Amino acid sequence: MKKWTVILEIFLKDGIFDPQGKTIKDALHNLGFKEVEEVRMGKVLKIDIYGDNKNEVFEKIKKMSEIFLANPVTEDFNIRVEEE
Repeated sequence: MKKWTVILEIFLKDGIFDPQGKTIKDALHNLGFKEVEEVRMGKVLKIDIYGDNKNEVFEKIKKMSEIFLANPVTEDFNIRVEEE
């Protein structure tokens, strides 16, 4: 089995109000960065995991995300698998 590093990015779905993102955007505007249109606050998880191949690891992380790591009702996630 190989060791893989997975980067899992989790963000609120479009249309779900993001109060942290709004606060950051407002602060940036107050600092003079008026060109910032939107900010979405999210989570990034770095997971080291063993698996035989990239597809197997991807599917395991996807299942973990769907049942525990992310809320599929309110959050979208992106999985990036990197070989160690």
